[in-house]
Amino acid sequence: MEYRVLGRTGVKVSQLCFGTMSFGGDADESTSAAMYKRCRDVGINFFDCANVYAGGRSEEILGKLMAGERDTLVITSKVCSAVGQGVNQRGLSRRHIMLEVENSLRRLNTDRLDVLFVHHYDNDTPMEETVRALDALVQQGKILYPGVSNWSAWQMAKALGISACEGLARFECVQPMYNLVKRQAEVEILPFAQSEEVAVTPYSPMGGGLLSGKYASAKRPESGRLVSNTMYMSRYGEENYYQIAGDFTAHAQEKGVHPATLAVAWVMHNPAITAPIIGARNVEQLEGSLAALDVKMTDEWWREISKLSYEPPLATDRSEEK
Repeated sequence: MEYRVLGRTGVKVSQLCFGTMSFGGDADESTSAAMYKRCRDVGINFFDCANVYAGGRSEEILGKLMAGERDTLVITSKVCSAVGQGVNQRGLSRRHIMLEVENSLRRLNTDRLDVLFVHHYDNDTPMEETVRALDALVQQGKILYPGVSNWSAWQMAKALGISACEGLARFECVQPMYNLVKRQAEVEILPFAQSEEVAVTPYSPMGGGLLSGKYASAKRPESGRLVSNTMYMSRYGEENYYQIAGDFTAHAQEKGVHPATLAVAWVMHNPAITAPIIGARNVEQLEGSLAALDVKMTDEWWREISKLSYEPPLATDRSEEK
């Protein structure tokens, strides 16, 4: 296992991060424990969670599993998504952030979060209030570093500007969606992160299972998230994604690598990436992602795989004078 510095924090994290969204949901406690142990056995010290995963159960299970070795781990959680029906039980107001951090700390049975991600952008809350609330939590020692997920590059740039002007703790890590069929992050988010030395821990490297080898234009299984989960059906519903998935699966088979393994290896090889977030419902499924550690990806091979997909348009229209 290689360890990489998380942005400019000096903190070293494993080159793969395990996402615990399945804990308490698709994976019961015993299965969660088996996956956690397997991750620790290969050297993963980086675990991603969120206050809304399995209604808080993911944090509770992770808290039990990490007891006794908390100080050797880098633990994250998130805030913004709705945690109840109340009008103030969501968003990035100081009130909601403060309440939810306390709830996450209690469920995780820890005194601090290494990274707290704001899970989404909140149009109803001034960015200054959010950034100041995060800084207050840093000053209290309840979070060590703020992070951001699902924000655009301009939103992150504005936040970093506020932090710099006001002397506040800045976002040190960004968590975008990134995989072979979802490459929008390449346009501005990844270059921005490299420029500002912000760590990148992308989620969904296998495209919600689309790149696992089960899908193609004429190949759709009867069960799975992409055929039963409305959110994933919408996210990956475009027909050309299935064409890409089929071509990618054929390429992986030609190279003698499982598609799931190659999907993670492709994301991991991008120089802007710190650690992809992998997830699984069981240990067998987890092994496919862990095998990416053994793939000897080259720049040439990375570009070859990239050509199976589309290259997103540039951020500006003046491409003739690059």
